[in-house]
Amino acid sequence: MPEDFSVRPGAPKNAESIRRVQAQAPEASQWQPEQYFEHHVLVAERERSVIGFLVWRDTAPGEYEILNLAVSPAERRRGVGRALLREALERCRGAVYLEVRASNSAARAFYASSGFITLGRRTRYYSHPVEDAVVMKFHSC
Repeated sequence: MPEDFSVRPGAPKNAESIRRVQAQAPEASQWQPEQYFEHHVLVAERERSVIGFLVWRDTAPGEYEILNLAVSPAERRRGVGRALLREALERCRGAVYLEVRASNSAARAFYASSGFITLGRRTRYYSHPVEDAVVMKFHSC
């Protein structure tokens, strides 16, 4: 089935749309969307409406960290998150790290099915509620 959405680099004009998607995904990191544009941002759009986004940053030469990935609940399980992740991984040549809430089994399974491996845990990493983070890594050529 062909994708009926597109993935492109995000721009500051997308901040309010990102805020709306983020508000629908309380399990995602809750940053101020304007902060994301200090890093790399991708958005997924359908009919000029943002339905998902992914943010990553360079941490060192050949190393990257995914800071946030969120998809509107109505758009989940339609390939949006996978398309965002695929595009980010194509742009990040090297090691890509991320943290995910230990209780977020759906996200952990999603990342594992995308080639990420579990490296370990960061105890009490998250607040509201306090929870461990699972650290995962993907290595591209």
